[in-house]
Amino acid sequence: MNFVSYYRCFQGIGIREGLRFVHQRGRFFSALVRPLVWLFIFAAGFRSVLGVSMIAPYETYVLYEEYITPGLVGMILLFNGMQSSLSMVYDREMGSMRVLLVSPLPRWYLLSCKLMAGVSVAVIQVYVFLLISFFWDVEPPLIGYLAVLPALFVSGLMLGAMGLLLSSLVKQLENFAGVMNFIIFPMFFASSALYPLWRVRDSSLLLYYFCEFNPFTHAVELIRFALYGQFNSTAAIVVLSVLIVFLCGSIYGYDPSRGFMARRPGGGGG
Repeated sequence: MNFVSYYRCFQGIGIREGLRFVHQRGRFFSALVRPLVWLFIFAAGFRSVLGVSMIAPYETYVLYEEYITPGLVGMILLFNGMQSSLSMVYDREMGSMRVLLVSPLPRWYLLSCKLMAGVSVAVIQVYVFLLISFFWDVEPPLIGYLAVLPALFVSGLMLGAMGLLLSSLVKQLENFAGVMNFIIFPMFFASSALYPLWRVRDSSLLLYYFCEFNPFTHAVELIRFALYGQFNSTAAIVVLSVLIVFLCGSIYGYDPSRGFMARRPGGGGG
């Protein structure tokens, strides 16, 4: 195997994900509608309530849209990572996953290519969302649009690797859809996506600790700091560490000889 073989493999998987993205337009619009509904309705309602009560300072509700925008960006990455893994379960049931995994290239490379292709699609969706948010008075510094790119890729890889690990554990398509909802909503709501951690700590110390141990919280914080031209080293270390753990687990899970699928009756390696 030489460099050309590895490049052609990456190119083929990337083109396949790109074509799937182009043909599944509903997936693109649904990925945008979900965070936009939160931005336009939830944030507007939050501002209205605070404006009527006159308890919180002016900056609290004026900047709330800018605060939750990174959390909604994380929502796009989270849902896309799960949907990409859902397609893995579908491909495994249809048999196309077996064709991919019997390639002479290393299995870790094949899964990494699939992961990077899915994240690339998610990043496109994120920038479209940020463009629409710009017309909703969400205006981070211009350098933030470039600085946030590495944070988007690292966070997307971490969330996508988590989805890969789950897809190696779940055998049937309908079961994975239920697992998605069980994972997505607790991760999103028990995080700093909507409220600062110090406010969560004031209301519930137990919930605060849960948010602190939630890797999605650190992904959101990494994106939030990067979007405004700053770097959160703690969040970066946590996200990279969790990425390595999830990726190693998913590679092990898709190993046909000793992976999770091999331990189940009727579970094949592809």
